[in-house]
Order: sequence, then C-alpha cells, then structure tokens
Amino acid sequence: MLAAPIFARMDIQCTEKELFILKKVANAAAELNVPCWLIGGFVRDKIIGRQTKDADIVCIGDGIALANRVAERFNPKPAVAFFKTFGTAQIKIYDKSGTDIESPSPEYLSSYAFEIEFVGARKESYHRDSRKPDVAPGTLEDDQNRRDFTINALAISLNDHNYGKLIDPFNGQEDIEKRIIKTPLSPAETFSDDPLRMMRAIRFATQLHFSIAEETFHAIKENAGRIKIVSQERISDELNKIVLSPKPSIGFELLSKSGLLQIIFPEMMLLHGAENVDGKGHKDNFYHTLQVLDNVSAKTNDLWLRWSAILHDIAKPITKRFEEGHGFTFHGHEVVGAKMVPKIFARLKLPLNDKMRMVQKLVALHLRPISLTKENITDSAIRRLLFEAGDDIDSLMLLCNADITSKNRQKVKRYLENFQLVRQRMKEVEEKDHLRSWQPPITGELIMQTFGLQPSKPVGLIKDAIRDAILDGIISNDYESAYRFMIDKAASLNLHAIE
Repeated sequence: MLAAPIFARMDIQCTEKELFILKKVANAAAELNVPCWLIGGFVRDKIIGRQTKDADIVCIGDGIALANRVAERFNPKPAVAFFKTFGTAQIKIYDKSGTDIESPSPEYLSSYAFEIEFVGARKESYHRDSRKPDVAPGTLEDDQNRRDFTINALAISLNDHNYGKLIDPFNGQEDIEKRIIKTPLSPAETFSDDPLRMMRAIRFATQLHFSIAEETFHAIKENAGRIKIVSQERISDELNKIVLSPKPSIGFELLSKSGLLQIIFPEMMLLHGAENVDGKGHKDNFYHTLQVLDNVSAKTNDLWLRWSAILHDIAKPITKRFEEGHGFTFHGHEVVGAKMVPKIFARLKLPLNDKMRMVQKLVALHLRPISLTKENITDSAIRRLLFEAGDDIDSLMLLCNADITSKNRQKVKRYLENFQLVRQRMKEVEEKDHLRSWQPPITGELIMQTFGLQPSKPVGLIKDAIRDAILDGIISNDYESAYRFMIDKAASLNLHAIE
C-alpha cells in the first residue's frame, strides 16, 4: 500500500490504512470531547522510517472509554482488552483493506493490521524500594515527563484545532537525527525511579544502532545495582529483545560496561579476559562468544539458537587449565556447559521445556562436528552425531560454522573445507540410514516382555547395547538382527527368554 504523509502538516510517512484507523480514533475522541494524542514508539518509528504494527494513544480522561468508542467504529467490532487497575485498554484492528467487512474469515482474523493501546494521561511518583509508581491523572506535559527517553516522548495531536501538530518538548526529533538515547529528565532520577529503563536504554541502542548519551550511560553505571528490584521476568524480556536484535553484541558489550551484566548474568562476565603464560595464551572468550552470537544472528532469527551461541562456551572459565608445554585447555567444557544450561535458564526465568533442551543439546554437541574434521570420518561417528542431534542437526551445524572465528585465514579455509566434507558424509549416511528421527527397532517394553523383567538396569543395558551395535555398524538396522543381538546380550547377563 502506498505511503502518505501521516498528516498534511508533517512529512512523516504513513500507510493509507494507518491514516484510516487514526482518523477513526480522532473522530471517536471528538465525540467524547476527550483530547488525545498519538505518542511514543509509533511516532519515533515513523520518523526513523522503521516498520511498526502498534500505536499508543494518550488522552485527557478515560482511556478505556475511548477504546470502547473507537472499537464501535469498526465492523466487525474488535474486542477491547482492558486493565482497570492501570486504566489502559487495547484493541486489535483486523481490517486489512481499509473498508468494513461483514463476515471476516479465519485467515483475515489471523493477520491484524494494527494494535492500539489507550491510556489516560498521568503523572507518576516512585518509592525507593519499588518500580511501581503512585499514579494520578495528569496533563500531556505530565505524561511526556514520565516517558523513558526523549525519542519516546514525541506526540502528535489528533485534535481538531491542531490536528497533526508535533509536540516535542525534549527535542526528541533532534535526538533521532543524531541517533542518540537520552532521558527527558535527570537520568539518575529516571533510572532510580524505574531501573528497568536501564535495560530499555541498552535495548533501544542495540535495536536502533543508536549511541547512549555520556551522562545517560554514566547514570546507568551509577544505578546498576537498582536493577535488583526489578522482576526477573521483566529483565529477561528485555534481554531477549537484545538477543533478537540485528547485532546483539552491541547490547552485551553495553551491558558489560555498564555493570548490569555482572548482576543479571554473572556467568557470562566470567568469560572476559585473555591470559598469557610462558608465551602461550588463549583468546578472550567473552568477545569470541559475541562474535559467534553475531555470526548466528546473521543467519537466523531463532531466539534459542542464538541462546545456544551465548552459552556454547559458558563453562570455559570453570574448566580452564594450563598444561606445561601445551598451553591452556578447556577439556570437557561442552559437558559442564550443558549441565549449566538448566540452572541458567531457571534463574533467568527462561522456559524449562523443549527450547531449553535444544540449547542444552547444542551446547553438549558443539565440538563434535569440528572434532570429526580432525580424524578419519567413520560412518559410525557420523551415525552417532546424526542420532544424538536428531532434528536439531542443521541448527548444530549452523552453530559450529559460526564458531569458526579465527583471524588466521588459512586456518579458517582448512576448517571450512573439512566442515564441508563432514556435511557431505552426513548427507550420504543420512540418505542410507535415515537416522534423524531413528529409534532402535527393539523397545524397552519388548525387552521386559521377552525376559519377564520389570523396569530395571538390565533393560537399559540391553537397549543401549542394541543401539550402540547398530550405530557402530556391528549389526544391521532391522528387527531380526536386533532381536538376535538382544538374545545374545541377555544371555551374557544370565537372562533367558521366557516360554
């Protein structure tokens, strides 16, 4: 759809669809005699030229009532989600064409065009031990004063007498042009009142590739300890937005320099630093991790694959040793790191489900494909890798490829050539053995039934022996071969099939 000036008086580009919706908001506000403004992120992103799917409306009066009146202007009428305690309401507009639709299809409802949040203008005051403010009705000026950053305090009038006028009391438009993050009021007061704003400053700087003003960043460092009063869920939500940014290393470096990372993710801070003993050193694993994260991020938006990049070397500080004549080693860091994943996810309030298990698996296996390039690649080794990685093999290979960060071009060239050889062998073995979703043809239930056993150690021993025999190529991957092997293995344990 063609872009058009958001209002006749401003050179901010907006789609015809967005203009259509905003006009309905303006008309509904006029009916209620409620002054209102478009404010915050929508205005910022339109000035930047960044795509956005949501808008915030602030009004002098009842935001919930305004939301209901706006909803009535659409057919079909969107549901109004409201939060009486906070005086906010939200509607999702599903009209994709700019015309009213009588009978929306499921496909139509699954792809809404716009999300609008309504709130009454307010002023806030904070207590030292909480980021939850005392709230009172206020003016537009009060509402802009409480905004986190100048670039988010911009407002555009939706009122008849000055429709389209930009209200920019803190020179936010200039800060957008300078690509800088600043607070409207004193940064020390801003971050002390609501410490989550420190995370948001770094998140916006990362997402928008802006810099943080010197005074503002100094206030973050001075108030970093205040982040402890913020719930872990809110911290992790901002952290995940940083992880999902185009170049997340920007955010993690700012988190590190600000002192926030030491508080919210100390394990990652331990990766910092390179050491040199007797002329033998190791790379700085913090900056190596950031490079791997950026490499992965250039290839995928998968949050959990990005987290696997963050955590792939997380156990190196714990496993670091210096061996005379050899140098620094990190033996077993992949095993120790995999054990750390559930604890880190639990503390960060990240999901302890299949997403966590995928990250744990990739951390555990991230050295395997590279280690295969250093030896004669057997079908058995490839089978085991395919079996253990399962459906995550492509993600594992992407992570391993991203892990090649050496500045030695010849070394990188050799790694990539060997890596390609591993990929080719994987393709050949996969086509032959179909191991990604493979399960051994003999189940634990069949073993128990055959030998009259209850769940016990011998059942696991027999099952594992059958699996290993197939993966090592000792027996064929078929029921008859596996059954005969089961009988022989059971006999070595003094177990015999019941009649």
